[in-house]
Amino acid sequence: MKLKILGTGTSQGVPIIGCNCEVCTSSDPKDKRLRTAAQITSETSRILIDIGPDFRQQMLAMKSASAIDGILITHEHSDHTTGIDDIRPFNKFSPHSIPIFAEDPVIKDLKLRYRYIFSDHPYPGGPRLELMPVDVDQRFTVGDIVVKTFRVWHGTLGILGFQFDKCAYITDASRLDEGVIDSLKGISVLVINALRYQPHPTHFSVEECLHIIQRIQPVKAVIVHISHQMGRHQSVNQTLPNGIELAWDGMEIDIP
Repeated sequence: MKLKILGTGTSQGVPIIGCNCEVCTSSDPKDKRLRTAAQITSETSRILIDIGPDFRQQMLAMKSASAIDGILITHEHSDHTTGIDDIRPFNKFSPHSIPIFAEDPVIKDLKLRYRYIFSDHPYPGGPRLELMPVDVDQRFTVGDIVVKTFRVWHGTLGILGFQFDKCAYITDASRLDEGVIDSLKGISVLVINALRYQPHPTHFSVEECLHIIQRIQPVKAVIVHISHQMGRHQSVNQTLPNGIELAWDGMEIDIP
């Protein structure tokens, strides 16, 4: 399997509108951070993780398109869901509706915000999607890829993390339960968030993120959901321990 990081930015993306800081004005492509999202592929299947407001741009950057077997949603916040209408071009690759896997509160939120898609009489020409409820600690298969869900805490909001064999994907976390940390110990690839160096009430800081990585001990860890307050990609990477790095938009990782 292969993991592709589609975006690494926080809710406003980087650069932020109207900001003239050294990160937002950087010419380094790795300092350009679309909203955080990812893709998991096997030889026959393709899964997206979150579809935020930059989804169309992320798909165009790939310069190719193929069928989507499923979409996993971590939580209902706009930077993880508002690309949903741009799924429409992918409907042509399959006669079936594309399944969206999410917890019940997220499904209720999507039905409310996108009634023209999910009502009993959907708007003609809208995306063809099927909402599939999932629970915490559930295993299910999308194509030939086995997905396991686990609980992540985003402040007081419970959201989903996902595990694909030896790869775990976590974003927007500020706390992990002890059982989750124990279950992830020794995995090969860990994707995890760190917003900035300063503490934040709903996201890991760099120090908190590194502490979690140290406890899980993955072979490789990459950091996503990064704000402009983190600093320049190159400068930050030089300070991180071996086996840990900031992800960048378009980064690809082989999953053993």
